[in-house]
Amino acid sequence: MTLLNNMAEITSKKFMGLKNYLYKHYGEEPGKMLVHTGVLSWTLSAAAQVMAVAFNDKISKKEKLFLIPQECADAAINILSFYLVTNAFTNFGVKLVKMGKLTTPKIDKYLKDNKIADIGKITTDISKNMEGEVLDEFKSLKSGISMITNTIGSIASCNILTPILRNEYAARKQKEILSKNNLSNKPNEIPINPNSKPLNMEAYQKLAYSKFSNSGMKV
Repeated sequence: MTLLNNMAEITSKKFMGLKNYLYKHYGEEPGKMLVHTGVLSWTLSAAAQVMAVAFNDKISKKEKLFLIPQECADAAINILSFYLVTNAFTNFGVKLVKMGKLTTPKIDKYLKDNKIADIGKITTDISKNMEGEVLDEFKSLKSGISMITNTIGSIASCNILTPILRNEYAARKQKEILSKNNLSNKPNEIPINPNSKPLNMEAYQKLAYSKFSNSGMKV
């Protein structure tokens, strides 16, 4: 029983330590936690995808040398664009609250009653001397804005920036594939229209597979 009690106590202390850490770093800005967990999810997903290609016996070594770098590049685009854009939006929203650009009626009254100077300046933190109910109001507002701007940043990254970057990368790699296979000298030439819509990553991968198949390789 003593051993079980000791293990339970250690587990409890570890849990409390983790809870305190999360509250300290993310309690007032849950948007940051979403950024970090989102990056972790993207990373684990990308790692699983690369491992799936690396350990797939149906894919030849030559194909793996081609596909694995493409998976890594795709993952890098996803992760970096998500982190940079979403984190920037989240920090911007929180900064607006600290500067006093975004307030509630209660916070606005506090600022006027206490004649807080330098409202709106980048270095201003209106919560510096806050306490009581108005401080709770400030923390609640900051938390809410953090979540809202995080969501906006995520949408902008996943639905606007990332697809553009991936399509641009896929279009360039498509040209490299066609060039390396000397398609311009073959009867079944595939013309590249510079005004055509860039391939997405899925179409690019299908093109890559087709080129390997035409080379006498089987997947």
